[in-house]
Amino acid sequence: VGVMMRNNLVAIKDKGGASLADMAKKVMEGAPQQAIILMSDNVENLKAGAEACGDNKPLLYGATGENADAFAGLAQDTGCAIGVKGKNLDDLVETADKLIAAGVKDMVIDTGARTLKGAFEDNVVARRAAVKDKFKALGFPTIAFPCEMCDDLMMEAMIGSVLIAKYAGITVFSDLQGDILFPLLLEQLNIFTDPQRPMVVAEDIYPVTGPDENSPVLITCNFSLTYFIVSGEIEGSKVPSWLLIKDTEGLSVLTAWAAGKFGADLIAMFVNKSGILDKVKHRELIIPGYLATIKGELEEELPDWTITIGPREAGHLPAFLKEWKPAA
Repeated sequence: VGVMMRNNLVAIKDKGGASLADMAKKVMEGAPQQAIILMSDNVENLKAGAEACGDNKPLLYGATGENADAFAGLAQDTGCAIGVKGKNLDDLVETADKLIAAGVKDMVIDTGARTLKGAFEDNVVARRAAVKDKFKALGFPTIAFPCEMCDDLMMEAMIGSVLIAKYAGITVFSDLQGDILFPLLLEQLNIFTDPQRPMVVAEDIYPVTGPDENSPVLITCNFSLTYFIVSGEIEGSKVPSWLLIKDTEGLSVLTAWAAGKFGADLIAMFVNKSGILDKVKHRELIIPGYLATIKGELEEELPDWTITIGPREAGHLPAFLKEWKPAA
């Protein structure tokens, strides 16, 4: 919930001359924090491209058995990770061993397979060898190129979906269209999200639509779904507000209260240390309607504050906020 979903990398393929460095510079000017893959078998072009990226270290892809020594020197000179391409698994292992012996520690590996069946099989073999047999040469993240396996974007996406599920650390596509990229990012999110880790937002004060010192102050839990629903309704009301998010370890309002993580004493402690006192003139706190039973306790814990019971349902917040006026 609330995750910004976008591509993680931009791959730039060398076409000779100074084009690689020029394109890298152009990307860095437009998106200074963008992670980049530079693809070439020309070490000098890659070095120029890496210099154009400055402190944003790119992945330098193109190491083979023939140029492994030059790429080892490139890794030492630039401090960048190296992308290793093999003709097959055996050739990849041989090249990776050369680079490891030369002191290269950061690598991404490509078995060279350019069919779905071949890439799938190689990824499975490489992962099993690394995990089960502790085979060092294959113990690096893998990179796959659906863009080089077909010339149809939809087929690229289908191939990519298989390889994302089966161990490709990076998948490179020829184009990034939203309708094709979204399901792939969603697949990635489903695979790599820890189901035992609650979805939370950080404990903090969140300004919604530019509040000032006279804006209402609301509080709720840090369960992501609750936060995005509540903040969305506040935004929809067009009433600038301060939204206090209390750390409840990802539990919803009632669950957190029942578990002793959203009681009056903890809320009062958070309000006092949050810094909200410096942001508003009034002293009125709006609590979720489901916490009406702790209103009296909160008034004891926060004697200088007026405690107002808000709606039980987030959908009723817009009407509530439009009628709100600071307590006298």
